[in-house]
Amino acid sequence: MNIINFTPFPTLATARLVLRQLVPTDAEDILRLRADTSVSKYIARQPYTTIEEANAFITKINTGIANNEAGYWAIALKTDNKLIGTACIWNIQHENYRAEIGYELLPDFQGKGIMQEALAVLLNYGFNTMKLHSIEAVVYPKNTASIKLLEKYNFVREAYFRENFYFNSKFSDTAIYTLLSQNFNKQQ
Repeated sequence: MNIINFTPFPTLATARLVLRQLVPTDAEDILRLRADTSVSKYIARQPYTTIEEANAFITKINTGIANNEAGYWAIALKTDNKLIGTACIWNIQHENYRAEIGYELLPDFQGKGIMQEALAVLLNYGFNTMKLHSIEAVVYPKNTASIKLLEKYNFVREAYFRENFYFNSKFSDTAIYTLLSQNFNKQQ
């Protein structure tokens, strides 16, 4: 496997979007994104309440990037470069040529094909630059919008775990969806 090197950090682009590294001036948008309970409805994390949490998150992410532990992109419209969401490739298993993806988008930008556009370049980077063999997504089964997006890219549900995750005083189910490189490259 290629040794993952996120230095310099790769900026990815589509017709409408730029996927770039987080910068300190993104803190207010990170706070807005991570404080929105509709965004985090299917993500096991407490909503952010302070700008300090957002600043600490940006520092943590950029430290992880500097250590080549994960790629984490701000999703921004080319027109203003303002953060409207994020996407990541993380949990990289070098020995298995495998990683996990994650993504989130502010509600005003959902349902407009933005995440579909962002996911296309992210998957391309994962398979064709990082040389991953498989990419997985861990999804709450009730998150039908995310599942529909994954299935558009030929992700297949490989596992379903009942009440395997405990958060906010309740157990939840999770599902694992996976895409193999040969099934992604057939689409292109």
